[in-house]
Amino acid sequence: MPIGGGTFTVQNKILPGAYINFVSMGTNAKMGSRGVAALPLELNWGPDDKVFTMTATDFNATSLKVFGYDPTDANILLVREALKRAKSLLIYRVNGGGTKASATVGGMTVTAKYGGTHGNDIMVAVITNVDDATKVDVVTYLDGVVMDSQTVAKSGGAASLVANDFVTFGTAATLTAATATALTGGTNAAVNAAKHTAALNAFEVESFNVIGYPGTNTDVKALYGAFVKRLRDDEGRKIVGVLYDYDGDNMGLINVKNGVILANGTTLTGDKAVAWVTGASAGAEVNESLTNTAYDDAVDVDIKYTKSQFEAAIKAGEFTFYADNGKARVLTDINSLVTIGQNMSSDWTSNRVVRVMDGWANDVARIFGESYIGLVTNSDTGRQLFKADLVALANQYQSIDAISNFKSDDITVNQGDGKRDVAVDCALQPNDSMEKLYMTVVVN
Repeated sequence: MPIGGGTFTVQNKILPGAYINFVSMGTNAKMGSRGVAALPLELNWGPDDKVFTMTATDFNATSLKVFGYDPTDANILLVREALKRAKSLLIYRVNGGGTKASATVGGMTVTAKYGGTHGNDIMVAVITNVDDATKVDVVTYLDGVVMDSQTVAKSGGAASLVANDFVTFGTAATLTAATATALTGGTNAAVNAAKHTAALNAFEVESFNVIGYPGTNTDVKALYGAFVKRLRDDEGRKIVGVLYDYDGDNMGLINVKNGVILANGTTLTGDKAVAWVTGASAGAEVNESLTNTAYDDAVDVDIKYTKSQFEAAIKAGEFTFYADNGKARVLTDINSLVTIGQNMSSDWTSNRVVRVMDGWANDVARIFGESYIGLVTNSDTGRQLFKADLVALANQYQSIDAISNFKSDDITVNQGDGKRDVAVDCALQPNDSMEKLYMTVVVN
């Protein structure tokens, strides 16, 4: 057996032997996941000045703790609508930063955990313990329901009270018995463009697929439209925005035209239906279309249109719902793009096509960033490694019918103009879903 052996960086070994490098081909190519939506919401309770997350799986169990309401409560309707389809929802409370409700109970100051009007629905009682008269039970109620109870000594016991999900406790030398006392003074902060700007700044550093604005303010809609365009065009982050009655004329912006009526009689106007469209668009995979999808738990639409009005809406890039035998369905899954520019086609008006190409762009950027930037030499070998990953990624897209007719020759990877540059040419054929049937029947 030769004495030499091992691996090599350059071909400069002295001893005879086999020097072998092992390189994996295409092992880094994995499709990214979808399902993350983002919404700025007006809530009566919750964290201030920060993005927080609620998942669809945790919503029922943690709704009361996080939002202060049962998951079926009308105060968190838009959270519920978004999570009907989204896997997780990023939330920024645009009316956060208000005054925290408070009260003096049993000689100590009790303060709501968050600012907001829902803090006024909290009550705290200090009750002499039935088993030990030297102790008291400090009980926290929300909407009349016990949320927390702690037993401490009357003398000096206030210091051992632990803040719960709803209030914090001040100090008191001695706790005295007190009937349930309501906290007061809780307010929501005013909602304005500055609040939405703060929300967008907070969302920008998070990862999500689709962001929506469930409101009607024209100036605020323009803020979100500009935000989406900037992230798509300048930052290379292929997110999508959902707005109501907003002529964005952009494949990254969905323009919702009407709303729905839920089975419980609640009417969601077009601006509020943005929440469901945001969640549904985020939750849709790259090989899925929302065309003809039934809005969950909806039985009708709020505004009905004629056939000619629907045709006009499609031409105008408007996302509409139509009534169908006790259901509300998406007419066609389109975005607001109406001006077809150079190097584009009408296919770009389809949200499924956009999901495919946005997914591809995001996946390629992620793979390049995680596995190649600063790590792999820009040589023929390095570029072939990168191509192998891209081919593997494209094959994954093709395996789920997101694209068709792909061949490895459809991707070329060459050195760019500079030593650190890589130039990729890629030809992909995105698939779309069936929508129109043209049939000729010959009757004999």
